[in-house]
Amino acid sequence: QVQVVESGGGLVQAGASLSLSCTVSGLTFEDARMGWFRRAPGKGREGVACVSRDGDAYYASDSMKGRFIASRDNAEKVLYLRMNNLKPEDTATYYCAAGQLGFCGGGVDDSKFIYWGQGTQVTVSS
Repeated sequence: QVQVVESGGGLVQAGASLSLSCTVSGLTFEDARMGWFRRAPGKGREGVACVSRDGDAYYASDSMKGRFIASRDNAEKVLYLRMNNLKPEDTATYYCAAGQLGFCGGGVDDSKFIYWGQGTQVTVSS
């Protein structure tokens, strides 16, 4: 049984930084495509980043690419998302996801992910 668990959310002020972590069990982490997604209140799910098994990261928007850093540690089996210069519009529930194939195809496509975590809340106050 595959389990995906996020941690690290919280309440911060605009301009602050926050790091999220994601641990996965029940699959071969080093072979998996990993991703971050988010859902803001009243909105649909939005891609944030995809990290290939080799550690190449792809971001869903230029704004995220300039402020977020997605990375992974295959030895520790952990996915990270470092978020800098947070804005109120970044307020959302952030989800970690895993896919069985290791490459992102150059983008952040939620249809390529099979296993999802329960999410961790990030709230950015102005």
